[in-house]
Amino acid sequence: MLSPPVTQTQPGKDMGAAMDVHDLVTATRDALTVRRVFGEALERDGVTVIPAAVLRGGVGGGGGQDEQGQRGEGGGFGLVARPAGAYVIRDGAVTWHPAFDLNRTIGLAAAVAVAWLFTVGRRSGGPGGQTR
Repeated sequence: MLSPPVTQTQPGKDMGAAMDVHDLVTATRDALTVRRVFGEALERDGVTVIPAAVLRGGVGGGGGQDEQGQRGEGGGFGLVARPAGAYVIRDGAVTWHPAFDLNRTIGLAAAVAVAWLFTVGRRSGGPGGQTR
């Protein structure tokens, strides 16, 4: 129930509250709670761990009319969360332990490799290998 359904009306009908903006705002508020960022604290042997995440989201809405004069409008939002790390509390001291994201690391390494290959290709003069 993250986004209300798109509503379609007949020509000449007032859109009024066809798209319930209140429902959209309520769903957004419910999705963006602090529990989505900080997980439940875990305690074992005097050490407390509080997991944390990074949230990114977007919201949109709109309406329009087709060639037959039918109107419709709607809205929605999306939310992406990924682990960021954890706060560890031990003997009264708080430390931050970042999460390691292998997929992100591989993607970054691939982007650097492509940029390097592009640069080397430009320096060598492309096919034929003539240096400028």
